[in-house]
Amino acid sequence: MLTFNLNNPSLVRARQQVAYLAARPEQVLVLTETADSVGCNHLAERFTAAGYEVAFPRPGWRERGVMVVSRLAMRPASFWVDYLPHRAVAVTVDTDRGPLDVIGLYVPSRDATPEKTERKRRFLEEISTALPSGAVGARVVIGDLNVLERNHVPRYKVLRPFEYEFYDGLAEAGYRDAYRELHATAREYSWVGRTGDGYRYDHAHVSKLLLDTLSGCAYDHEPRTGAYRLTDHSSLSISLAVAATAPLSVGDPTIEPERTLA
Repeated sequence: MLTFNLNNPSLVRARQQVAYLAARPEQVLVLTETADSVGCNHLAERFTAAGYEVAFPRPGWRERGVMVVSRLAMRPASFWVDYLPHRAVAVTVDTDRGPLDVIGLYVPSRDATPEKTERKRRFLEEISTALPSGAVGARVVIGDLNVLERNHVPRYKVLRPFEYEFYDGLAEAGYRDAYRELHATAREYSWVGRTGDGYRYDHAHVSKLLLDTLSGCAYDHEPRTGAYRLTDHSSLSISLAVAATAPLSVGDPTIEPERTLA
């Protein structure tokens, strides 16, 4: 599966993103920083028309959220938060190892204002409370978490204790950072600020049952650094050695219907 921050694209950029995503091998796409906009609606419409299954609760005005696009049959997972629910979209797909839950998250960013700080704190607290134990079940928590690991290099003073505590809490709940399991000391960043400072904001955490199936986890920096600059984030791919039992027959979402003149 892949997590990819769309950065609420224009229609032109959305078409480029559809082409990028359609060419990827991942079967489940967790797309973050969505909006009820022309660009995001285009993505949802094109993948739906091509036979993919799409879960896209539209965020409210000036809000952002998550869209899950799947080449596998999927159904809603038993995970829900009441606060900013469009930022936590959970689905279940079936595999030869049993049901696998995918919890896609887009954690709010913040500035120094008390309002945005409290908003982020409350969302993280609700996710931590609602998240099932990673000691049981097959589950992936994936998306733009807007938090860093405690030993992130470089260390940034701007992060608050509650943000590090959320990352630590995932491990305490029985989840493991898939990238760190395979790349213990690597320094890669999924978002780079205007001053050149790098942040590993995009994550995938797996439950204990999936650890022995974890076969790959890597960032793709092309969308962020390539010629087309599809978004301001690198995408993150995770591979699990499990077989999907309900694949869909999908077409090419880049092929749009021809317009006819009345």
